[in-house]
Amino acid sequence: METPLAKTLQKRQVTFLVIVLLWWEADAEAIKYSMPEETESGSFVGNLEKDLGLGLGELATRGAKIHYKGNKQLLELDLKSGNLLLYETLDRESLCGATEPCILHFQLLLENPVQFILLELQLQDINDHSPEFLEREMLLKIPESIQPGTAFPLKVAQDSDIGSNAVQDYTILPNSLFRVLTHDRGDGRKYPELVLDRVLDREEEKEHSLTLLALDGGTPPRSGTITVRIEVLDINDNAPEFSQSLYEVRVLESSPLGSLIVPVSARDLDGGIYGTVSYALFQGDEATQPFVIEEATGEIRLKRMLDFETIPYYNVEIVATDGGGLSGKCIVAVEVVDVNDNAPELTMSTLTSPTPENAPETVVAVFSVSDPDSGDNGRMICSIQDDLPFLLKPTFTNFYMLVTNSPLDREARAEYNVTITVTDLGSPRLKTEHTIRVLVSDVNDNAPTFTQTSYTLFVRENNSPGLHLGTVSATDRDAGTNAQVTYSLLPPRDPHLPLASLVAIHADRGHLFALRALDFEALRAFEVRVGAADAGSPALSSEALVRVEVLDDNDHAPLVLYPPPPNGSAPCPELVPRAAEAGYLVSKVVAVDGDAGQNAWLSYQLLKATEPGLFRVWAHNGEVRTARPLSERDAAQHRLLVLVQDNGEPALSASVTLHVLLVDGFSQPYVARPEGARDQAQADGLTVYLVIALASVSSLFLCSVLLFVAVRLCGRRSAAAECRYPVPEGYFPGHLAGSSNTATLSHSYQYEICLSGDSGTSDFKFLKPIIPNLPPPSTSKEMDNNATFRKGFEIN
Repeated sequence: METPLAKTLQKRQVTFLVIVLLWWEADAEAIKYSMPEETESGSFVGNLEKDLGLGLGELATRGAKIHYKGNKQLLELDLKSGNLLLYETLDRESLCGATEPCILHFQLLLENPVQFILLELQLQDINDHSPEFLEREMLLKIPESIQPGTAFPLKVAQDSDIGSNAVQDYTILPNSLFRVLTHDRGDGRKYPELVLDRVLDREEEKEHSLTLLALDGGTPPRSGTITVRIEVLDINDNAPEFSQSLYEVRVLESSPLGSLIVPVSARDLDGGIYGTVSYALFQGDEATQPFVIEEATGEIRLKRMLDFETIPYYNVEIVATDGGGLSGKCIVAVEVVDVNDNAPELTMSTLTSPTPENAPETVVAVFSVSDPDSGDNGRMICSIQDDLPFLLKPTFTNFYMLVTNSPLDREARAEYNVTITVTDLGSPRLKTEHTIRVLVSDVNDNAPTFTQTSYTLFVRENNSPGLHLGTVSATDRDAGTNAQVTYSLLPPRDPHLPLASLVAIHADRGHLFALRALDFEALRAFEVRVGAADAGSPALSSEALVRVEVLDDNDHAPLVLYPPPPNGSAPCPELVPRAAEAGYLVSKVVAVDGDAGQNAWLSYQLLKATEPGLFRVWAHNGEVRTARPLSERDAAQHRLLVLVQDNGEPALSASVTLHVLLVDGFSQPYVARPEGARDQAQADGLTVYLVIALASVSSLFLCSVLLFVAVRLCGRRSAAAECRYPVPEGYFPGHLAGSSNTATLSHSYQYEICLSGDSGTSDFKFLKPIIPNLPPPSTSKEMDNNATFRKGFEIN
């Protein structure tokens, strides 16, 4: 990604380049070279680095290119040495024709920074063509009456060379009748005339044959020959004369074949056959090939299409010959008028693709345009579509730069098809369209974006390590490495959260995995920040919040808090007066469950009882109550097995055993014994107690009064010190309700239980409810029994 400094430097560079190019356009001087034509390819032309004053290798670093019209490669540039070499052998005649001097114009393009330098190569003509006559012989008809000194025009030899290498002289082999004079036609071309030195005598010799020799000025000179056959005629003393010695005509290059160019006319004062004139093209060379003349009428017509760009002017020589062999000559100057028949041409010099986005005023392409037509037909304008972020800038003669007009955005558009339209100003206008494809390369200017700003994932506790929790996903609008997203876990907001041991993330796919089994009871939910960073330079990133919620499994069985489990000693029984009515609260089973929700909903049921039907357990709060009124026939001791079960799937449970002792009153002591001996002792003791009760009613009443006074004086603290089985240790809040997740003990039932301190018998001392039992409503008889029960308890 380009830095702001690089963008500023690039903008300044483009501005400086435009200023330099405008200055160069105004005051540019070409570097000129000269060499003979037909020089072998690979020959040395010049050293550009030396001529331009550049350093060694600077041409290579600046991306130098040689450009010639039509993209034809004539010169080759060695970027290492800076030498300019011939790419192929150059033929001056094919490149310039008759144009003198023959100068080839080149442009040296330096791409970094962009700079144009004019180069000129002048090809020097060498004598590589011999004079050549287009016909092997020519015929002259000369009347015998012609006086010596009369001149007769001869056909001109053609030579593709120019200057001194062109035809310079004509001569004939030694002859006593004729001689040749060489004249300059005014345009540098030589033409011969045959001069008669002696009077001809037809009767002596009817025909003469001469050899005309054309010599050029080369070293050594080259030559060409033609045979001149002379036929001696009878007397014809008037030659044809044209009405004009020079005809000037302008012809459109688009004229159709057969078009009349111009009619010429000659007049002969002789009569008869000597006065009949016939017309012909005097020169039958290639220059006159587009035309043909009617022999009888002198009308010149077009037989081949004209091309202004190839030959803009023609000088046609017309000869008129009468029947006696006398002739006259005129010249028809034909100017070919240009029409707009050539569409503009576009040559691409350099193209930069792909072009980086976010880079203003970047040079995308450099190209040149040309049109071989002339005037307005050859003047051109260039344009591109209006809805593109590009701009055309003229830099040099017929050279343009395509630059970005504003920073590109690959995410909005990744490529452009730029159509460059070149239109000339002719009538009708012709145009050429050239489409270039500009690709936009990516720059890391977009951070990854998560599909959600936050995610919530659920996982059940006790999961297996490596479990797939879920997937986060982020996308990046960039391309290539700039769009490769890597995921990572960011430091948690809670520094005490052991994130490294809880979850891991797949760096490429965004999969979240649990590293260990989770425990709902220890951690119910936690939050993880996930970062997504691309692979660009510099990298861009974003983050999302992932909340992982642990779902509870039924992995904890109910825990019974009350009654407490026995610790190797006799269990503490629940005392119930025999006078208790139906619904009397015997005890309450208190249990908790470490799970949550329905896994912690506890239900209670009575699995086993010593006497079925006597007691029942409330399913929702664990209260054990009498199912019917007690009677004297009911056994004194009862064992109840209560099942506590949660509502999980599968359900877990725990059981607890309640020992219930039916007593007549709380004044009666209780001694815990083994189960078997206790039943027998109960039967024997009952008899003893009855006998003692009948015999000692008076003394027992007195002892009871004394004992009551003693208990009141000792206080409850001394009695509590003698307690061997207190309520289980631990904190049990008084606000725990039966519908709670953690306990089933209601406010209404809290007890203080105290036993004697002896290790052997553990006699029961007292049971005092802190808050009286309110529901269910008790009858008056039950209230009396309870009062008696408490009174007996306190006395005892």
